[in-house]
Amino acid sequence: MSKLSRREFVYMMAVLGAAPVFANSHTRMTNTGKLEDYYKLKPFGNARLMHMTDSHAQLLPVYFREPSVNLGLFGNLGKPPHIVGEKFLDYYGIKGNARLEYAYSCVNFEKHAKAMGKTGGFAQIKTVVDFLRDSFGKEKTLLLDGGDTWQGSWTALQTRGKDMVGAMNLLGVDIAVGHWEFTYKAQEVLENVKLLNAEFLAQNVKVKESSLFDGKAEAYDEDTGHAFKPYTIKEINGSRIAIIGQAFPYTTIANPQRFIPDWTFAIDDEGMQELVDKVRDEEKPDAVIVLSHNGFDTDKKMAEVCTGIDFIMGGHTHDGVPEAVPVKNEEGVTYVCNAGSNGKFLNVLDLDIQKGKIKDFKFTLLPIFSDLIPEDKAMKKYIEDVRAPFKKELMREIATTDDTLFRRGNFNGSWDQIICDALVDVKDAEISLSPGFRWGTSVMPGQAITFDDLATQTAMTYPETYRRAITGQGIKDILEDVADNLFNPDPFYQQGGDMVRTGGISYKINPSAKIGERISDITLTRNGEKLQAKKEYQVAGWSTVGAQSPGEPVWETVETYLRSIKHVKNLKVDTPDIIGIKGNPGII
Repeated sequence: MSKLSRREFVYMMAVLGAAPVFANSHTRMTNTGKLEDYYKLKPFGNARLMHMTDSHAQLLPVYFREPSVNLGLFGNLGKPPHIVGEKFLDYYGIKGNARLEYAYSCVNFEKHAKAMGKTGGFAQIKTVVDFLRDSFGKEKTLLLDGGDTWQGSWTALQTRGKDMVGAMNLLGVDIAVGHWEFTYKAQEVLENVKLLNAEFLAQNVKVKESSLFDGKAEAYDEDTGHAFKPYTIKEINGSRIAIIGQAFPYTTIANPQRFIPDWTFAIDDEGMQELVDKVRDEEKPDAVIVLSHNGFDTDKKMAEVCTGIDFIMGGHTHDGVPEAVPVKNEEGVTYVCNAGSNGKFLNVLDLDIQKGKIKDFKFTLLPIFSDLIPEDKAMKKYIEDVRAPFKKELMREIATTDDTLFRRGNFNGSWDQIICDALVDVKDAEISLSPGFRWGTSVMPGQAITFDDLATQTAMTYPETYRRAITGQGIKDILEDVADNLFNPDPFYQQGGDMVRTGGISYKINPSAKIGERISDITLTRNGEKLQAKKEYQVAGWSTVGAQSPGEPVWETVETYLRSIKHVKNLKVDTPDIIGIKGNPGII
């Protein structure tokens, strides 16, 4: 079957590609325009699930550049989402469609951004969500949030995520899961969950037995140890839909456990299967949906090893995939989808449920083009009120740039390079290391870099910097460890994020090699000297998962650096020499 004959993708193309505005990318919708001209979906089915994920607290529209490197290896070689640039456009047959090219790829990013402006924005999303609800029937719809919503902006950090809880409530989110939500203290998480109108689900988060015994923490269900409600049943238009929550399974490895000492996280595929079987047997649902923050490849493996799941609506890896990908298992097929990040997309899954099961479906990944959508007035006012106490700080101009600043990709982005250069310069270090976070927006050439922009790269609850001596072998071990988190052949051992960003060194990496053998030829960029295993080097970094580091928060480090250089121009990004990937469509 050819790619363009995929039923659900043709549906998406028919909706978006044929919309009249795409023939004129300069058309701007006014408040008197009709939203149905651009976001009307053909009536289908009797239940509608809308899904967004990984907004990372971006209340306003943003620029966001899709990755130019997203390598797929082994069984995921050449499969979505591990196809980028022109190859992605060819794969889905959308080359030449400026709107879709801008939404789904990094091709001609600066040109398209100039013509079409920003994407996302909660005031715009609210308008689209309300329209899709009203046009389908509110009682027949659900809005799902896939997590990573309470973190990623200065206002979220200062309010401990409460600004985003309020935004979710106003948006009308029905069900949510989490990951970066758990980087606040446990009591703050529980307070936010209590304030949240949506049900907060997690079948794979348990309370430690010792904490239950000592009375340090309470469980949602003391018999099972679940810290949160594991699933819910929603009645929609006469159908029973089960939603099971799956939090990021490696939260206490990728992020500090010191904030949430009484909770445990795991993939828990066996627990998932037991729960699906229980729900199927006892609740008799017409459909079973998993709202997941596993990441796309991990969700695909979950779909392979667990049966009885109809759809996994996923997040974490920030992949905008314009189809529901079918995954075969022992009892049938489970479809896996993802909704990108930063409010840039909204998944719409229309289900035709008949005689106790899903007979058919239509899937659409809708880009949120901010220039086409009028702002919802209530959400706009809410956002203005949230930002008002911090507005002076947020709008402070720090520097200017001639270069596009971005983060997303398997290796260093230009924003990461600025952070790495700042750590070397301000901390007087030889080498710098910066986490391979996938969150963070883009800044366009000619823009001023504001503190608001800087906060999208750094605003988190463990931002402290360090400078310490690490041996050459220690540096190699760090690189090897992170490389295995990213490129392990088994998706269940991929613990999230991209490769650690580096400053002051270059190295070779073979992503397909065995663990401990991927990294070679680490050299200092200042003199070309190879790192010596036993020699100590002064290394600066930030965001330590274990004990809190002693230094200033990284946003202070980077602001000091940017004020000293004043203007970013011809930035040299230290990308490694990647070997063994010839022909891989996951790199430009």
